[in-house]
Amino acid sequence: MKNFLKSRFFIVIVLIAIVLTIIPTVLSAMGLQSVVKDAALSLLTPVQGLFTCATNAVEGFTSYFTEFDRIVAENNELRAQIETLRGEIDEAKELEQMNVWLYDYLELKREHPDYHFEPAKVTGRESGNYMTVFTLDKGTEHGVEKDMPVISSSGIVGYVTEAGKSWSKAVTILESGRAIGAYVERSGAVGVVEGDYSLASQGLCKMSYLAADADVEVGDRILSSGYGSVYPRSLVIGRVAEIKEDPYNQTINVYIQPAASLSDEDRFMIITEYDTYTE
Repeated sequence: MKNFLKSRFFIVIVLIAIVLTIIPTVLSAMGLQSVVKDAALSLLTPVQGLFTCATNAVEGFTSYFTEFDRIVAENNELRAQIETLRGEIDEAKELEQMNVWLYDYLELKREHPDYHFEPAKVTGRESGNYMTVFTLDKGTEHGVEKDMPVISSSGIVGYVTEAGKSWSKAVTILESGRAIGAYVERSGAVGVVEGDYSLASQGLCKMSYLAADADVEVGDRILSSGYGSVYPRSLVIGRVAEIKEDPYNQTINVYIQPAASLSDEDRFMIITEYDTYTE
């Protein structure tokens, strides 16, 4: 401690303190308070500026995070509103589709007053480009039984192969195994429509047993005849997409594009009753 009191550093500090004490006192006694004031202000101004900058920086930093929190809250609110609007849009689309479906259903009822329809929704289907087997949400408790026709507003879809209490399974006309008695609407030429494994991937079925000179053209509409199948007469099957001659048995094969959409529709109708197969 004694060494510190004798050091040059301590002596310099003492001298500076004396000078800083004496000079303002002398100047004040001489009436030069303004000089003291100006000197003090000159010394304090940089410090005040530094303090002001620090204060502004803190305030800016705080404002930044306050604004950031406000923007985050606003974005969350906008995101919630967007999700709500998306839900409302999806609901509106569903209602629109339902209205179209109900209109088509009523049109079918007017065209076929002797038919009894059971609306059904698809609850499961095979994967692939074209659906051939699907499950419906209606079964025996709704009057649905095996071999009942399944249709859409556009035409024949297929038929029921199995029915449980509240569900049923069906296959489309692309599935081989059940023939449909059919005729060409324009000319009346008759044949048999059936599914073909090699054509199913193309979404086509085939009309066979047509004479080589049968009057049929690409674009002709093919309807069910009501004979030899589970389908009533005059239901639309589809339109002729291609015609090929079979030189071995003197007949022609007609490839048909089904009228009903078999890959993306999810609502169909099951015909549970009809009076007759023929007109």
